[in-house]
Parts: sequence; C-alpha cells; structure tokens
Amino acid sequence: MRKNTRSVLLAALCAACAAVLWATYNYSVAADCDAGIQSVAEVAAGKVGGKGLADAHMDQWKRRNPVRSKDWVAEEKERHKIQPPADNSYLLKGEQGKGHSYGQYTELDILTWSRETEKMVVEGSRIFHSATELGSTVAVSCDMCHPDAANTHPETYPKFQAQMGRVALLRDMINWCIEHPVRGKRFEADDPKMRALEAYIFAQRKGTPLNYGKH
Repeated sequence: MRKNTRSVLLAALCAACAAVLWATYNYSVAADCDAGIQSVAEVAAGKVGGKGLADAHMDQWKRRNPVRSKDWVAEEKERHKIQPPADNSYLLKGEQGKGHSYGQYTELDILTWSRETEKMVVEGSRIFHSATELGSTVAVSCDMCHPDAANTHPETYPKFQAQMGRVALLRDMINWCIEHPVRGKRFEADDPKMRALEAYIFAQRKGTPLNYGKH
C-alpha cells in the first residue's frame, strides 16, 4: 500500500513538472510570435525566407542578451591600442595562388584566420586591463605596471629569472606577476585566460626580433 502511494505521488509530481514546462514553452512561443518571429511552417509555405527567419531570431536574441550582443572586440580596440594581425592575403596571389598548397583556401579562410586570431588577442587585452578578470584581491591589473603591455619583452623569453631562481617562459612570468603584484591565483598553462594573455603580450611586440635570454 505504501509503495502504491509513493508511485501515485511520484506520478503526480512528474505530471506537475510537465505542465509547468509546457506552459513555459507556450509562453516562449507566444512571446516569439508577438516579437514578429516567423514559424518554420511559414518558411515551408513560402511566406518568409530562411534568411528572414534567421534575422528575426537574431534580433530577438539581441533583445534578450543586450550585453552579450555588443561588439566587444570593437569596444576593446577603441579603449586600448592593439596591434593588428598579419595580412595573409598574399597567400592567394601570384605564384602562391592556383596550384599551390594554399591555393585550396579562399578569401573567407584568410578572413577567418585573421578574425579568430584578433579575437584571442583582444580578449587578452580585456583580461590584461581588468583586475577582476585577473582575480586580483587588491584591485591591481597588469596595465598598472605595463601600459598597453609595455616593458613585458616577450621576445626575450625563455630566460633566467633571478626572482624565480630558474629559466622561465613568458607564462611563468605572467603567473609570477599574478601571484605577487596582482595578488591573485595563478592560471594553468592551458587556461583560456593564460592563452589570451600570452597572445596579447606577444601581439603588442609585433615586429620585434626574437632575442631569448636577453636582460
């Protein structure tokens, strides 16, 4: 008898959860319609094109996510001077064009490489200039000592660092700074924040010859 009672209560609970989910879904669909979102059925019927549907959904997403929809890359580039990535368009021209190993790529590929690389560098800039992103407990960010990554000299690594008593890579020095002046917790080597910081610091020294070990 007790087992049957538990089964009945469980079934009732599941039914209630299903009702709540169904009501939420219907509300969401109604909101989409009110916002002008077209249905898949309308696309199939030819009343609206697929691009129109995609644009409408994107507009709705931007309304629901105003912060995330901002062009954060452009905003960060306006706030801080960031070196641009290399122009690889030459790979599609002249002797390196048709028939070359790079000949299979397109202008879209070149643009993708550039944009994705720049995004990582810009993300590094955002972290570099943010005490919060660095996890500082004393409101200190990297740019307070190194404006726009000045005097970081990534081209000189690896080199012996006296304060560590060993040969260090750039990431080792970044973690030393995070743990000491910044007063935060070190990042793992494959942490996205560490990768972005390394990318930004290297990018800011664009054109500087490598000279490892230099002090």
